[in-house]
Amino acid sequence: MKRSERYRLVLLTVAAFLLIACTAQQEVNLLELDYPRIEQQARGGEVRFAMWGGDARINRWVDSYVVPELQQRYDIRLLRVSTDAAQVVNRLLSERQAGRSRGSIDLIWINGENFRRARREDLLFGPYTHLIPNLELTDPEEVSYDWGFPVDGYELPWGRGQFVFEYDSAIINQPPDSIEALDRWIRDNPGRFTYPQPPDFTGAAFIRHLFYYFSGGYRDYLDGFDQRLYQQNSAALWDYLREIEPYLWREGQTYPADKAQLDVLFENGEVDFNMSYTQSGAQGLIDAGRYPSSVRTFVLQRGTLTGIHFTAIPFNAPNKAAAMVASNFLLSADAQYSKFVPQNWGDFTVLDLDRLSEAQRRRFLELDLGPATLPVDVLAQHSVPEIPAEYVDAMVEDWEREILRRE
Repeated sequence: MKRSERYRLVLLTVAAFLLIACTAQQEVNLLELDYPRIEQQARGGEVRFAMWGGDARINRWVDSYVVPELQQRYDIRLLRVSTDAAQVVNRLLSERQAGRSRGSIDLIWINGENFRRARREDLLFGPYTHLIPNLELTDPEEVSYDWGFPVDGYELPWGRGQFVFEYDSAIINQPPDSIEALDRWIRDNPGRFTYPQPPDFTGAAFIRHLFYYFSGGYRDYLDGFDQRLYQQNSAALWDYLREIEPYLWREGQTYPADKAQLDVLFENGEVDFNMSYTQSGAQGLIDAGRYPSSVRTFVLQRGTLTGIHFTAIPFNAPNKAAAMVASNFLLSADAQYSKFVPQNWGDFTVLDLDRLSEAQRRRFLELDLGPATLPVDVLAQHSVPEIPAEYVDAMVEDWEREILRRE
């Protein structure tokens, strides 16, 4: 290598080091600011929001409500980036390994195993949520853990989902609201039931309900992942899923690739049940003309999973201040209410209504969620928590081996 080339390489190396150091200093300064000064820095910024893009209603709500509101209120331009959170985590890991101090994503819709992995790989900015004013509108006991993993100020709650089954009441008079009843229905109606194949989020959630049932509930799993306990208690799950395969859609020879495909099967009448982690999503689809007005939802008597989803900021987000302001807006009473409306999305609020003003609280309580949405108190009575994400990872991996690719 020539002397001039070596000199140039040294200069580039020093410049890169200084850039990283400067960025780190800017982050420290940002975390030392109060929120009004953060908001001031955010004006004129751009936020590239990485989020799952599989639901047209959610995409439309972000584009038609969040985007213009952020522009009008804070002069922040939000760009929705349709992608999977796992893919974003993989990208961030590659960028960290490559030393990229300026990434391409400012905000991520994330939770569960993806958040746990991102934290363990040191891929997120923070802790910053103590600076976010609207966090005070939530119950800290509810939002301090994400599927058993401590949040520690690295992600901000955004919404709450509870698993429900969807059915057409004009076709089915009494839905099977227990695992035992569902099992009988599946066997009595071959080809009319299926579930999305994991790692699809909804499909993986469905098999967790079966795991709870065959292993005596969720309580033994809340203290963290226990490999021995999992292996001991999961065998019955795989035995059962193999046993019902001949009674599933297409005799279990294939599964819907994701929830979107199951949506289509249900809408076309090829199966009699759909499933969703959005409690009022069915009403939204009725209002959109995709579902007949007779569609209703139900939960299992022993309970269905409830989880909170979050937003987080990557370690190398180029517009961290704007991302903080955007995430604070997503947690505002106005945005949470708009998201709560079934025609917009139907995602339940993560706010503690007792912490809102009387007018704000009344607004949420008086919203008509439609006949397809179960009452809030019924959902609450049949809510069970998510267990640590390591169990989810294990079940997804084992489902592929035990069900999809078994010999």
